Order: sequence, then structure tokens, then C-alpha cells
Amino acid sequence: MTVTSEQDEQEILILEAIDRFLDRDVKPYVMELEHNDTYPEEIVEKMKELGLFGSVIAEEYGGLGLSCLTYAKIVERVAIVWMSLSGIFNSHLIMASAVQRAGTEEQKQKWLPKFASGEIRGGLALTEPNCGTDLQAIRTRAIKQGDGYVVNGTKTWISNGIHGTCFAVMVKTEPDAAPRHKGISLFLIEKGEGFQVSRKLEKLGYKGIDSAELIFDECYVPQENLIGGVEGQGFKHVMGGLELGRINVAARGVGVAQAALDEAVKYSQQRQTFGKPICEHQAIQINMADMATRTEAARLLTHQAANAFDKGERCDMEAGMAKLFATEAAVTNSMDSMRVHGGYGYSKEFPVERFYRDAPLLTIGEGTNELQRIIIARQLIQRNPI
Repeated sequence: MTVTSEQDEQEILILEAIDRFLDRDVKPYVMELEHNDTYPEEIVEKMKELGLFGSVIAEEYGGLGLSCLTYAKIVERVAIVWMSLSGIFNSHLIMASAVQRAGTEEQKQKWLPKFASGEIRGGLALTEPNCGTDLQAIRTRAIKQGDGYVVNGTKTWISNGIHGTCFAVMVKTEPDAAPRHKGISLFLIEKGEGFQVSRKLEKLGYKGIDSAELIFDECYVPQENLIGGVEGQGFKHVMGGLELGRINVAARGVGVAQAALDEAVKYSQQRQTFGKPICEHQAIQINMADMATRTEAARLLTHQAANAFDKGERCDMEAGMAKLFATEAAVTNSMDSMRVHGGYGYSKEFPVERFYRDAPLLTIGEGTNELQRIIIARQLIQRNPI
């Protein structure tokens, strides 16, 4: 009981610190930064001070060592205020988690303290121009040369691509391997000779955070940067990290759904039609009741997945369910909130149009919702054989 109380007290203190940070350093600036698609450098520095870049990195390596559940609650709070911010540290933490989970002790000692402090920030480089959900179809090659490898290829839609300096890059080390995943490895690659950003990619929403195309042209990477030190394990390393990523995206979905609900509840009490606030009209009440129920159901699914992750249980089905439901809740709530706002929901003077632009990304990132449905169905059969 004492341990649980200490954990609860730590979580309360951390969440209160996050709330103060969001109220003071984020809320006043969101509209301008988002509409101008400006990278929030000053906010990122504050995030470093809070330790967000080391949220789930173990304390022995300089991180906060938070549970996945506490992390999910942080992400939800951040996403309520500005969803883009959560992407800046989420992609970074998936990279860090790959090292923490699968790296050699030397790699952990070298990289994790710098990841935790935010001294080195980056993300995960998986997607390619002709390869999204089917990660085994990547074409980026790493050819053994001397004491290292030479990497050639292109990665696209990479979060933190411009302002990040180090990435966990998925490559083919044995292109003809069967099955295909046995020929995939994961390297930590820092920006430098042979590694450049070709362009920033413009997006409908998810503004502020940089998404970029990365080019590797005869980029030399030392052997010691092969995560785990053994070739052919990269696909497994990435799949393990995507559970955390999907819980993060689910938490973002909860945040956006909650933000859309909050704005609808507030506006419905301010706007009057036919001589009374619109919150007194049954059509609006039914709408908001569905929004609230949807949001709470998404939150509970996300917390259930995070609890399973913390227990070390297999949770690809639970994470898939949470990601699927929470992100669809964000999409639906953003539209329903816009309907409550009427014409003002379409105006840039209100944040609702931002939720409407941000939410669809969540149904695509960290594995499309169509893929989540397949994962859930397969796990149902696997866990319930006859």
C-alpha cells in the first residue's frame, strides 16, 4: 500500500506540474504558433526542464521512469491544449524505448542520459515514399563496410525530422531474407555527412511540429550504432515500441475528444437561440451526452491498455482497441463540436477547427485504424481457440 501511495503522490505532483506548464507556457501562444506553423522552440526548452523527453526512460539512465499509465495521462493533458506538442516527445521516446528495451548496456549508458535530458532529440524513421503500413517493404539499405555500414535510402513523414538530431532508422541489412522481417535492422543515426533533410512536408493539421523527408546518401554508420548489436532484429524492436506509440496516440485521441467536448459545453451555455441558451435544447443535449460518453469510454480503454503495458503483459489487442476507439472518438467529437458551434466552429477564431484538422491524423499514425481492426480480430481468434 505504501508503494502505491507513493506512486499516486508522485503522479499527482507530476500532473500538477504539467497543468501549470500548460496554463502558463502553452495556452497563451497556441493559436499564433499553430496558425503560423511555427516550431515552438521556447516551449520545447521548458519541456526539457520538466523532463518530458525522459518520461519513460528509467531513472538509472537519467529519466523520470514513469509508468505508461502516468505517461498516458500526461499526453492526454498536453493534447487537450495542443496536440502537436505530444508528437515532439512521443516519437523521441519510442526511439529511446527501443534502446532501453533492446540496446546493449554500452548503448544504454551512451545514449539514454542524453535522450532523457533532451540534449539529443529525435524520433523514429520508418516510413518511406512507397512504404507505409507494410514496413517489411522498406528499401533503405545498409551495406557492411569495414567497421560499420553505409546507408542509402529515403524516409518520409518523419516527426522531428528538421529539429531532431538523431533517429532510430529501420533499414534492410539482408534484402533477400525470408521471411522479410529477418533482413531488417535498426540503427541510431545522427545527422551529419551523408544524412540530410530534403524538405519540410506541409500538412492539413498537426502544425508546429516538423514532419520531413530524410535522405541517406552514402551515410556511414559505425557498428556500435546497431541497436542490440545483432542484425535482423530491427522489425521486432520496432513492433515492441509501437505498443507504447499506439497508447500515446490513443491518449492524444482522448485529449482531442475532451477538448472538443469542453469547447462545446462552454459555447452551448454562451450561445442563445429562441430565447434560451442552446444547452437547453434537446438536440444539443443529446449531442453532448454522446460526446461525453464517447470520451470517457476512450479514456478507460486507454488506461486499460496502459495498465496491461505496465504489467508487462502482451497488449497489442488492448493498445489497438484503445487507439481505434479513441482516435475515432476524436474525429467524431471534433465534428459534433463544430456542429454545436455552428458557423463559429468553422472560424479560426475558435479552436474547434483545429481539432477538426488534427483528429484525422490520429486515425492514420502508428498504424491505420484499418490495421488495428485486423490486429484485434487476429488476437481474438488467437486468444480464443476452439
